[in-house]
Amino acid sequence: MYTPHAFAESDLAQLDRLVDADPFVTLVTTAADGLPFASHLPVLYRRDADRVLVEGHWARPNPQAAEGQALLIVHGPHAYVSPGWYPDKEPAARVPTWNYAAAHLYGALECYEDDAALGDLVLRLSERFEARAGSDWSFDPTEPRFAAQLRGITGFRFRPSRVELKFKLHQNHPQANREAVATELAAAGGDDARAVAALMHGRLPGRPAP
Repeated sequence: MYTPHAFAESDLAQLDRLVDADPFVTLVTTAADGLPFASHLPVLYRRDADRVLVEGHWARPNPQAAEGQALLIVHGPHAYVSPGWYPDKEPAARVPTWNYAAAHLYGALECYEDDAALGDLVLRLSERFEARAGSDWSFDPTEPRFAAQLRGITGFRFRPSRVELKFKLHQNHPQANREAVATELAAAGGDDARAVAALMHGRLPGRPAP
């Protein structure tokens, strides 16, 4: 990922926040024909210091369901920025841009088809996302009808060896521009715009970190 120095982040707590906000990721591998192959998947995420673990599963017929090197993309909030919002728009000849946060994780996939491990994974996934949905459905891996469905998936563990974090939030602009853009985005409506505004406000002098 192209990441100018001004937009690079190294604090893995920022990765924690991105995945917590949006745990639906893009997993990219290289297919047998040499072309990229992508799957879009909900995942579970855990971090211990600088060690990250991402877990999920594919449908077993998915050709990506194999061990190998992968790129996992975490999608953060993003929003359009109008040049009309800048105080210095005329003298600096400002143009439109897009502010966003994203993470690229590189590493090896470890696959498994063990029923007990798959049952535990699906149980934890259902607990995680049912809670977010405000519901109480639960997966019982000992229930024969549910257990039989585990034969239709392949689980994976992904431990990245490299993490790239990019937060493009006008760090290379004068503070007056940053404040103006953050204010406009906060008022624009929409979850993404407000989330980008919050990230920008948290990086302004005198403001608490996000």
